[in-house]
Amino acid sequence: MEVKIQTVKFDADKRLVEFIEKKISKLDRFAERATGADVILKLDKDAEKGNKVVNITVRMPGADLVSEQRAKTFEEAVDTAIDALKRQSEKNKERYAH
Repeated sequence: MEVKIQTVKFDADKRLVEFIEKKISKLDRFAERATGADVILKLDKDAEKGNKVVNITVRMPGADLVSEQRAKTFEEAVDTAIDALKRQSEKNKERYAH
């Protein structure tokens, strides 16, 4: 699966990029028909809820899976977003199985 990582107003370090690519590659097990993923990383002003914002779109035939999460670290936001995408993928499977 092709993964595009885009950052807004900062440069992601190599470790963060590798972390994201590793996490997204595991999504293949849940979203077999995925053609690619777009990841957007942003810094926000709301430090109380977490100023790291991650938006992940998994491109799939029929309907894309999208999750936007915020946390105090990008890794935490990515983990939460991946969990949400897994749940969406499961719901899609159930919907198309019937």
